[in-house]
Amino acid sequence: MTDSPNLDLARSIFADWERSDFGSAAWADPEIDFVIIGGPTPSEPHGIPEMARGLREFLTVWERYRTDAEENRELDDERILVLTQDTARGRTSGAETEQMRAHVLHLHDGKVMGLVLYWDRDRDFADLGLTPEGD
Repeated sequence: MTDSPNLDLARSIFADWERSDFGSAAWADPEIDFVIIGGPTPSEPHGIPEMARGLREFLTVWERYRTDAEENRELDDERILVLTQDTARGRTSGAETEQMRAHVLHLHDGKVMGLVLYWDRDRDFADLGLTPEGD
């Protein structure tokens, strides 16, 4: 069985993020809704410029931030769930952090229309009606 174009796109986005390369938004629809649920900077920027601004603000507090995709699940024809292990070092404190996160990508016609980052994986699973082992 071959992977779907949506799954391939999600993997390519996270391949960049695994290298701490957050600079490209070629994958995003110009009117993307980017939602961060929970964490220190919950927000709901709309559109690429606002998403980029919010991401830059978030990344300024970290000396380095890395997102490693652990699992990709195709939820349906337009949604991909990506489970990640995120690691970072605080720019001021020097404290290391390692957290499990979840991201839901809403895709249409080869572009990400919405990206929801859940700071807490359990909340993601509850919102989607899934179990951590799969559904």
